[in-house]
Amino acid sequence: MGEEAAAATVTAAAAAAASGGAPHLLLICFPGQGHVNPMLRLAKRIAAKGLVVTFSSTSAIGAKLVESSGVSVGGDGVPLGGGRIRFEFLEDGFDGSDLDELMRHLGTAGPAAFAELLARQEAAGRPVACVVGNPFIPWAVDVAAAAGILSAVLWVQSCAVFSLYYHRVHGLVEFPPEDDLDARLTLPGLPAMSVADVPSFLLPSNPYMSLTEAIQQQIRTIDKATWVFVNSFTELERDVVDALRGVATSPPPPPLIPVGPLIELEGDAAVRGDMIRAADDCVGWLDEHPPRSVVYASLGSVVVLSAGEVAEMAHGLASTGRPFLWVVRPDSRALLPEGFLDAVAGRGMVVPWSPQEQVLVHPAVACFLTHCGWNSTLETVAAGVPVVAFPQWGDQCTDAMFLVDELGMGVRLRAPLRRGAVRDAVDAAVAGPDAGAMRSSAAAWSAAARAAVAAGGSSDRHVEAFVEEVKARAAKA
Repeated sequence: MGEEAAAATVTAAAAAAASGGAPHLLLICFPGQGHVNPMLRLAKRIAAKGLVVTFSSTSAIGAKLVESSGVSVGGDGVPLGGGRIRFEFLEDGFDGSDLDELMRHLGTAGPAAFAELLARQEAAGRPVACVVGNPFIPWAVDVAAAAGILSAVLWVQSCAVFSLYYHRVHGLVEFPPEDDLDARLTLPGLPAMSVADVPSFLLPSNPYMSLTEAIQQQIRTIDKATWVFVNSFTELERDVVDALRGVATSPPPPPLIPVGPLIELEGDAAVRGDMIRAADDCVGWLDEHPPRSVVYASLGSVVVLSAGEVAEMAHGLASTGRPFLWVVRPDSRALLPEGFLDAVAGRGMVVPWSPQEQVLVHPAVACFLTHCGWNSTLETVAAGVPVVAFPQWGDQCTDAMFLVDELGMGVRLRAPLRRGAVRDAVDAAVAGPDAGAMRSSAAAWSAAARAAVAAGGSSDRHVEAFVEEVKARAAKA
């Protein structure tokens, strides 16, 4: 970041302070549920410590948040702790659903729409002191720099995955051939990994090359950001964070600042980022069941199963003989086997979306059948719930390896999906010979995660230090 940009940022922050307002941060988020959740939760933690924070994404995301979560767009926002959080979205006009089209649209229309959003803040008397972006929109830091605004990045995956991307982008590691599952690669601070454990976005067979390029571009230009936050916590990934400091590249890797797990904290759930309205009766249904009796299954907001896989999952859950709460998104509900809902009535609850963090901390939940997206991974770590790990692609592959092999919190469910394998995996996680050890490990990691985000914990201190630095820049101007 150049001196002129830094000076302009301080001037903007000073203008906000002089007008009687706190420094103003703007978080710009890639339009996906797995990005909205951690970005919004970071926004709330920063706001609670005394800043004004605007959360933004595409106009389509704004419409979904208004409909599903009731957020109010524009104005002064909502008081939160010592600050405020508000919502204002890009005027980008995209309403499609194809991923490649979305990535092309963001790359072409996004920078101009974002520059215009920043200009609107200036004109409204709330100049932006700092922009926080995330990996799938690497142009955010460039737009901020052009406007003379400091920037930060929130890496929404693990430190381990960041290290894998960083080493690959800078030519510091070669992965084994995809068909050599016995080969192992090693990186400083990480356990030995097979090619099946690395993010699939880095493999030749990856079909999502537009996402891969966006992430790699973020890695290549990440030194433009003043701060690099990561949705993790020091105690969970200390070795990889420490090892990155010793990597010899020019420029060197940025220091990663763990600020997670970015989970809902008590008192801030009134402002939520659900893009699908969560079913209202999940918790009440769980209340009717004894402790550690219910299997919770959710494959997140993006994973799509075939009709055959949905049938195998359905029959597998039913065959466990245990009550189950299963999230089947509206786009997949028609794939349920005929008569299934009637057959499991009273024992199985199928919902389009759930208040997942409330579900995971409920004492009735025995295990979590999960795709191992990083948000779900951290949520189950924080809740202390063992897992049945069923990763599909991307960083899910790495997350599953860590949950099962490193944290000792669960078992794997491998493809191809079969109903008997679902039943056996659930049985192993809930009542198998290693189930007690899994619960103990999960409980220990839950305590560590919650200590990190509690007042004075490692992640809380990192957020506090960032807020104080932003305030100090404004005060010195």
